[in-house]
Amino acid sequence: MILSGNEIRQQLGGNIQIDPFDESRLNPNSYNLSLHDELLVYEEVVLDMRKSNRVARVQIPEEGLVLTPNQLYLGRTAERTETHNLVPMIEGRSSIGRLGLFVHVTAGFGDVGFSGFWTLEMFAVQPVKIYPGVPICQIFFHQITGAITEYASDKYQHNRDIQPSMMFREFANGEASDGQLELAFAGGKSVRDNS
Repeated sequence: MILSGNEIRQQLGGNIQIDPFDESRLNPNSYNLSLHDELLVYEEVVLDMRKSNRVARVQIPEEGLVLTPNQLYLGRTAERTETHNLVPMIEGRSSIGRLGLFVHVTAGFGDVGFSGFWTLEMFAVQPVKIYPGVPICQIFFHQITGAITEYASDKYQHNRDIQPSMMFREFANGEASDGQLELAFAGGKSVRDNS
């Protein structure tokens, strides 16, 4: 069963945390999350599942940024969420979908206990202009039955930024340092992420 908007409001501060929360973004059975002002794009021509692929950071200016087709953009929500005893999920808003913008390629399914920002895998069918702060997707919550084991992955839990794929950690032992990821950003700068 999916929680109603009224039930989402009732569970705020307990099983559901949305920070910041804006009452005007509460829907009949979901809540609109907004787009942060940065994106990541992969710099590799071929992405390798076994490696940490290089990414470049792109600022979304107030006047907007045009996304081009055949390019994957990684964004994130401006809101941080935390969910207990419920299954959080995100979907694109219909108004965004009608512009041909996918906000999650496949990964809209969350886990009980997830805490952090939602990384968005954005793909445009045709050129589309986006803006920082726009309500980009909606989060909704399913009830769950049975014993619960909360999400505790060292890959994405308690993230503080956009998260590129860390699938390389799932391959053979020793291929990646445990708990650390080094990304090469545009301009030759490196950022070490300990999430």
